[in-house]
Amino acid sequence: MDDDFDDYDRELELALYREYRDVVVQFQYVIETERRFYLANEVNVVRRDTEHDFYFEISMTDVWVWDIYRADRFVKSVRVLTFKDVNVEELQRRDLHLPEELSLDS
Repeated sequence: MDDDFDDYDRELELALYREYRDVVVQFQYVIETERRFYLANEVNVVRRDTEHDFYFEISMTDVWVWDIYRADRFVKSVRVLTFKDVNVEELQRRDLHLPEELSLDS
């Protein structure tokens, strides 16, 4: 029975990776926090200072969330507050070209 759950989890992870691979070209940024991995087209990170510490406020719009158990991974906006590290990377824009046999202009 444990093998059935392991197989199910592996299938979910593979499906999530395939979805990521298909949608990543639609986004400009990769954002990593201690809890989640996001793709977004707009991101703003602001350091907020408190009396004895600081935290980061991350605002994202047009977002895809890497979460195996979410039914809908596309989200209009996300706001994250964290005391941990935040990594934001700008993705290289790729020009998409359909193969000639798939072109609608033929």
